[in-house]
Amino acid sequence: MAKKVVASLQSSGKDFAKVIRMAKSPKSGAYTFKEEVIPTDQVKDYFSKK
Repeated sequence: MAKKVVASLQSSGKDFAKVIRMAKSPKSGAYTFKEEVIPTDQVKDYFSKK
């Protein structure tokens, strides 16, 4: 049986979070979504700033 590579990568992803912010375009009025992967301790700071 082949080993799963995914099992070795799971330990490194615990300190990061994927955040999605919605922003309204001033030109068209459409909403856009910005996705980022940031450390979990910076999540509150990311959403508090505009």
